[in-house]
Amino acid sequence: MIDLSQDIHSLSEFKRQTSHFMDRMRKSGHPVVLTINGKAALVVQEPASYQRLLELAARAEMMEFLEKSRLDIDRGHTIPARTAMKRLTKKHKLHDTQR
Repeated sequence: MIDLSQDIHSLSEFKRQTSHFMDRMRKSGHPVVLTINGKAALVVQEPASYQRLLELAARAEMMEFLEKSRLDIDRGHTIPARTAMKRLTKKHKLHDTQR
């Protein structure tokens, strides 16, 4: 989580004190927002917290997919797997191994 009072700095300040910022990011796990001309331009983050962010995003995407899938099932927007396989076999002119 970004601490607005501690984690927003100018790019110039970051360049002058890179080691200090890197130590602080490692200890806190917080990213740093860098500004150019007073506007947010970059976010710098240490690898472990970035990896965790990626994993959380992937998990959230999977949960959303599962939720939508559950809604499809509840609404009856599905067909049995055997029916789907038969349709695909016919559509792609494949040999049906289920017979």
